[in-house]
Amino acid sequence: MIRFTNARLLKHSENGFTVQNGVLETEGGVITVSGEIPSENTPERTIDLKGKGLIIPGFKNAHTHSAMTFLRSYADDMPLDKWLTEQVFPMEARLDGEYIRKFARLAFLEYLRNGITACFDMYVEPDSMAKAAEETGMRLVMCGTVNDFKDSPELLEDFYLRFNGHSELVSYKLGFHAEYTTSEKILEGIAKLSQKYSAPVFTHCSETEKEVSECIGRHGLTPPAYFEKLGLLEHGGGFFHSVHVTDDDLEIMKKHNVYAVINPSSNAKLASGIAPVSRLLRTVRCGIGTDGPASNNALDMFREMYLAAVLPKLDEKDASAGSAEDILYAAVSGGGEVMGLGGLSLEAGMSADIAVIDLDSPNMLPENNIPKNLVYSGNPSNIIMTMINGKILYENGVYTLPGISSEEIISQAKAAADKIFCR
Repeated sequence: MIRFTNARLLKHSENGFTVQNGVLETEGGVITVSGEIPSENTPERTIDLKGKGLIIPGFKNAHTHSAMTFLRSYADDMPLDKWLTEQVFPMEARLDGEYIRKFARLAFLEYLRNGITACFDMYVEPDSMAKAAEETGMRLVMCGTVNDFKDSPELLEDFYLRFNGHSELVSYKLGFHAEYTTSEKILEGIAKLSQKYSAPVFTHCSETEKEVSECIGRHGLTPPAYFEKLGLLEHGGGFFHSVHVTDDDLEIMKKHNVYAVINPSSNAKLASGIAPVSRLLRTVRCGIGTDGPASNNALDMFREMYLAAVLPKLDEKDASAGSAEDILYAAVSGGGEVMGLGGLSLEAGMSADIAVIDLDSPNMLPENNIPKNLVYSGNPSNIIMTMINGKILYENGVYTLPGISSEEIISQAKAAADKIFCR
């Protein structure tokens, strides 16, 4: 058992966020005490936060492609279609499972350093991704990547059955890359899987104007309407990006309990557009994701929160647009709901997936409004600890991983990148 004393606890209710002074205890991967009075049990370790440490539910990165760390800053300042087809796809063709495992572990180090306790990862070679999660202690929800060039509905079903219940840390969701890379026959096969298992389906959707206009040209429908027609949304799911969704699209999403995952940094860097954040927050449930390290290029949820809050103000010419508290909720709890992990609040019985913020950092002072400070002023340097499943994996610059050292991860990722790029 680990006991945090003299802590500040970020709590959430229907009235919004509050910060309470108190004690938090974890045991066996769950929070056992969250309040003012400690248990009578003897802890293995007591951590006195001295009133300066804010415990939050860890950030949930609700859309990413972790193994794309090898392409960080490789192909920048390009539009999405050329970036993807001329740079990303050719380089990804050089990957195998071992490369993916090494590059994913590098991303997981960055997540832990940045207070991210779970990621919703869309990438190939799920065996390698699962192994990387087990070696680092990362909570990983994988998403299917089916398209016309990789995988199939049959393989998707195999992954779905094999990786759900695989371990405490790893699970799997049905998914496909996008409408523009996946034939109707394959999408119909995925719809049948969704109906067979009463399972949600996830995909990139309405990321660019070109994607939407070409889908209308092919099918006479926007991507959400097309997916609805095919029966892909009957059990809910999620749309990554949701930048160019119409009011009718939002009604389809609301009707079918489809989440929107907002990725402001990637959408800005690729000039895809600004998501209608205010309309999304009013209409559907939302999470926030970094997207991959090739299109962001950081894996930093603080930056995502900031942009998700300020870009709609600029876009709508309204400084009240993009509520900081709504954005914070999407980052710490909404993403967990997207992944099927639950809201993951700081309450007894919830998973012990937490991060600790140093409130004595200059950028976090004064404490006029701590939740807003997290969104508008916070950055990864404020993270002093990250715990997943009750295990402290990062603390004050030091990683304690279950299967490999951070030094090995870094050296192996460097060597793998050198081979990929033939340096």
